Order: sequence, then C-alpha cells, then structure tokens
Amino acid sequence: MLYTQALEKALKSLPISGFETIISRVKKVGLDVCDFEVKLPRNKREFTLFMMVISIISVNIIAPLITCFEVGFRMEVWAEAIKMIPFIWLTVIALVLITYKPAGWLAGKIIEKDDSFAAHIVVNILCSVLLMSIFLTVIGTWIGNRQVSMEPIVLFFYKWPRNFAISLVVEALIAQPIARLVILKLHQIKDGRLEAENR
Repeated sequence: MLYTQALEKALKSLPISGFETIISRVKKVGLDVCDFEVKLPRNKREFTLFMMVISIISVNIIAPLITCFEVGFRMEVWAEAIKMIPFIWLTVIALVLITYKPAGWLAGKIIEKDDSFAAHIVVNILCSVLLMSIFLTVIGTWIGNRQVSMEPIVLFFYKWPRNFAISLVVEALIAQPIARLVILKLHQIKDGRLEAENR
C-alpha cells in the first residue's frame, strides 16, 4: 500500500484542511487502479450549495426551537417563529461569511494539520457554532422581538449556553451530515457521468 501512503503524504502537504480522502483499489476499463474520492465541496459553486443546505436546515430547526424555549412550546409560538426565518436566514448567511475566516483561524489553533478528518470537522463545527451563537444570541433576539434592546446583552450569559448547545447538536448531528451527504451524492453523479463519457 505504498501508493496510498505517498498520495496521503502529498495531499497533507497542501495548505488546506478539513477534507477526507477515501482511497481504494478498483477495476476500471479492465485495469487495476487506485481510486480516491475527496469528501468536501470541490469548488465555489459546491461550497455555496453546501452552505445553503446547512443554513436552511439550521435556521428552520434552531430558530423555532430557541423561540419555543424562550416563550413556550405552543403552535402559535412556532408559527410566529417561522415568520422570522427569512430575516434570520439572511443574517446567518452574512454571519457565516463574516465568521468563516476567524473560525478557521481558531480551529487552526486547536487542531494540527495531521489530525484526522473527523477531528477537523468536529473542531470546525465547534468553532463556527461558537462564533455564530455569540452573535445570534443577541441579533436573533433583536430580529425575533422586532426591536433593538439591551435585553439579549443583559441576559447573554443566561441565554447563550442553551443557544450554543442547541446549535451545536443541530449542526453536528443534522445539518452538516445532511449537507455532506448532498455533496457526496453530487460527486457520485458527476463522477458517474465523467466515467460514462470516458468509456
């Protein structure tokens, strides 16, 4: 398995992180070859899709859940929270773009380049959710209440741990895995078409 070690070493020398490769031996066109797959967005278009899937799932679960914890678990509360989702979603997109690099920098301080793919993903999620939840604990309350007030700042340390925990669970266990599955399926479709064209 010398070829897999050489390929892994070459990929780890690149100045990027947070990706996983699956390396296997397969028969293609009658040849025994090394096949590998990268399990993350490959370009800006895929990254946009990836971000859209995560943000839509997250906003539609996290915002109503936090609202219900704040006001009570009743259908009218849920319905009222749903009305605010477009505004919260736009805020989330803006915050993702603002916090993307700081979260990556923070993650880089915690993990090493040689750490596993799972470690990179978990720490990246942790750092992103940390920064996003800090901002959204305040801004999300302003949007939900339809007014800017000192309330979310005064109650920040009461509300933020709950918001962080809910967001972390939704991101790590629901939104990110679904988004990764969408990207994986997209890659399989694209790679299948490429393989069919090359036959």
